[in-house]
Amino acid sequence: MKKIIIAAASLVLVGTAAIAQEGTASGAAGGAVTGAIVGGPVGAAVGGIAGAVLGTAIDPPPERVVTYVREQPMPAEPVMVQTEVVVGQPLPQTVVLTPIPEAPQYAYTYVNERRVIVDPQTYTVVQVLD
Repeated sequence: MKKIIIAAASLVLVGTAAIAQEGTASGAAGGAVTGAIVGGPVGAAVGGIAGAVLGTAIDPPPERVVTYVREQPMPAEPVMVQTEVVVGQPLPQTVVLTPIPEAPQYAYTYVNERRVIVDPQTYTVVQVLD
């Protein structure tokens, strides 16, 4: 039983990048299928939950939010952080976020010379723009 659970967890972690790009519904479906293959009905339940959580965590913002952030001027003073800016990872709480008026569930900032869309509640990076 331990081998099945470890194998299921490994497959869920390996498939995280692909599942995260697809959103909640397909994340749940992909996780359930992977879990079922490895661990049967229990694996399907665990994989479905894990896939849904991962898919929800990093759904990309709507195009209007991306366009708004791209149109904003770059600040005079760049903000630099020591950690790598990665989708799904939080920024330091010391980074100043600018709210997006038409979409208050998102904010943006300029970190390490990149435009970054962030969840203002958790400081989690939602999208990095080049």
